[in-house]
Amino acid sequence: MLIKRKEFIQVGSLATASVLVPKFLKAFETPLPVPKGNKVVVVLQLSGGNDGLNTVIPYRNDLYYKARPRLGIERGNALSLTDETGLHPSLTGFKELFDDGSLSILNNVGYPNPDRSHFRSMDIWHAASQSNEYWTTGWLGRYLDAQCSGCDKPTQALELDDVLSLALKGEELRGIAMKDPRRLFGTANEKFFREVMKEHQKQDDERPVEYLYKTMAETLSSADYIFKQSRLHPTNATYPQTGLGNSLKTIASLIFSDINTRVYYVSLGSFDTHVNQGPQQQRLFTEMNDAVSAFVKDLKQQGKFDDVLLFTFSEFGRRVQQNASGGTDHGTANNMFFISGGLKQKGVLNAMPDLSDLTEDDLKHQVDFKSVYATILNKWLEADDKSILKKDYQHLSFI
Repeated sequence: MLIKRKEFIQVGSLATASVLVPKFLKAFETPLPVPKGNKVVVVLQLSGGNDGLNTVIPYRNDLYYKARPRLGIERGNALSLTDETGLHPSLTGFKELFDDGSLSILNNVGYPNPDRSHFRSMDIWHAASQSNEYWTTGWLGRYLDAQCSGCDKPTQALELDDVLSLALKGEELRGIAMKDPRRLFGTANEKFFREVMKEHQKQDDERPVEYLYKTMAETLSSADYIFKQSRLHPTNATYPQTGLGNSLKTIASLIFSDINTRVYYVSLGSFDTHVNQGPQQQRLFTEMNDAVSAFVKDLKQQGKFDDVLLFTFSEFGRRVQQNASGGTDHGTANNMFFISGGLKQKGVLNAMPDLSDLTEDDLKHQVDFKSVYATILNKWLEADDKSILKKDYQHLSFI
């Protein structure tokens, strides 16, 4: 059977949208039971460069209001955390998590010689490289490689998106990207793909595309398996009907299933607030607040909250000084949230940014984000962080 170029692209598109390494899919053939206490990481990427100073607000600092006379959030509107700091007023659920000891905040996170390009800085965060290094694998992809050196049943990583991020691409294994199990299942079971596979099984003379056919066949199998598993233990909890709400609902259902997945990845954005920052950040924070609150409530009700760690990051923060368009421009260091029932350190973990000590009007980073990764890999996922990150980084104490 000859395949036209357009049809070949369709086949390739299915493979790309799902998974590129057949070995990865062996995990779906005969799934291993998920052991009790299996730790799960949920990465929430705040795409576009979230403004950290209007997220965790230094409302006792006059320099903050001097730099942001119109954009600064007044102390009376902020959700008080300590005598010095408060949260953005839209993050009411995060305030509740802070109060019950389920939220930690790490300030001044970044890396040496920061890059203010969205794409380059995101690559650095995804790869866990130095700013002058260009790597083609991601820190979670290398975790997948390390966890399955010679094994038959690899741990999976699932991203709730149509395109797989660099963070989940390893040398041997890669995560699988999908918006939701039903959509992947529907795409994989379209008549065209089934007919292509049926015809291919009759012929053996298409060796140049043999790898693509093999990948496609295993993708069809994995799509069917993921869909069936997600239906076995669907969450009955109510989630907001938003993009992030739907994604976290899918993740919850998969966590409650028997899929041996320890990493989930999801994004929210865009936080690129050069203009009219106030309403845009408020809208995105409302979506994040409501979705995460529903997710945490669901995990608690199912007795899973102690075994799940959700953390947020953004490729950079914003400038301290507001711009003339009611927004902020690309900056450097930022804050990160950690949410779990298994935190060992809670609350605000370190000092707020020093607004009197800036570099070219930008915040100075005090914590290398790769130390956060090393901590999660070593203490939560029980992996060899040194080999995965290719360097020895300090471990932190929040888990």
